Amino acid sequence: MKIDIVGGGPSGLFLAILLAHQAPHVQTEVIEQNAADATFGFGVVLADSGLSRLNDAAPEVCADLMKAMKFSTQQTIVSRETALTVKRPGQGGGAIPRLKLLNILQEHAARLNIPVTYSSRVGDIDSLGGDIIVGADGVNSRVRASDEKGFGTTKRELSNHFAWFGVEKAFACPALIFREYQGGYFVAHYYPYSEAMSTFVAECDHQTWIDLGLEQMTGEERQGLFESVFGPELDGYKLISNNSNWRQFPVIRNANWFSGNRVLIGDALASAHFSIGSGTRIAMEDSIALAQAIAKSGDDVQRSLDGYVELRRESKDRLIHASEASYLWYENIREWMTSFAPHQFVYQFMTRTGRVDVARLREQYPELVRELESAGAIPTNEALS
Repeated sequence: MKIDIVGGGPSGLFLAILLAHQAPHVQTEVIEQNAADATFGFGVVLADSGLSRLNDAAPEVCADLMKAMKFSTQQTIVSRETALTVKRPGQGGGAIPRLKLLNILQEHAARLNIPVTYSSRVGDIDSLGGDIIVGADGVNSRVRASDEKGFGTTKRELSNHFAWFGVEKAFACPALIFREYQGGYFVAHYYPYSEAMSTFVAECDHQTWIDLGLEQMTGEERQGLFESVFGPELDGYKLISNNSNWRQFPVIRNANWFSGNRVLIGDALASAHFSIGSGTRIAMEDSIALAQAIAKSGDDVQRSLDGYVELRRESKDRLIHASEASYLWYENIREWMTSFAPHQFVYQFMTRTGRVDVARLREQYPELVRELESAGAIPTNEALS
């Protein structure tokens, strides 16, 4: 069996590595449009729950990733200039420079003699000869675009505007800053990913975009505005741009995970909103399921694709539903920021996806729950759950 993987990002490379171990009879090739040392973005989050699954699938890869990661055991949430600390369970969340993540995966692929072609954009998906063609090529997937009718693709954009930046400051811990500034409503999502660098995601709602004239600003002017809004946190440091385009989040969904011999993973299949901090991990877990299905199927393509859906759909749907609940919460950020006092706001934030209730909060974040209870921030009808 021959498998062509379009996209040499984390999910594509990880899939090829897993197949080399689990299905060595399979011939795999990875095709990546960018150069091997090209990367857009800054740090990538890999939470401890996701790391355990990556470790089960590829312990040597996971060990190398963890050596290069920066872990944080707490997060700060600021609302109305009041900071609350959320102490994370276990070893906490971790982040790694995106280029380092790719380098580690590239090194493992090279040791396994996996052919990876860089700086090669596939013009015609039909020209690929693989028995299975994998779309690991993100939200702008060419594999998906080659047969959107077959995949049952739907696309829309959210209303909030955002851009990814870096900053040459290693913040003490990840933080979310919700701030009203000159009548606008702004959010900063930031987290350290090395001893000297942090990722900084800047966001505002659409009404702010219009009211404060961001539509007419240059990219540099928008960046300067956010440097002013979050000046207390940046402490004189400037935001660093790296393809930091302002955009509205694309919601990509596909009714069918495969069409013919073409199959999608990661954001090509379903885009995961950055507010749940799990996009890369979700994509790599898709790779785990697809590799397992292929390894179990012999050379039966249909069995491989059916097996992938059977193994992964339920857990993937849960994560995507959490992502949807989270982005809908952020779409109404103006309402949350104006309606709730700081402790109430944090409670609403922590329970926004529907996957966490008071009982789970109490189990995982006992100190936070005690503080919320003492502030009367937990609704009476939920406090006893």
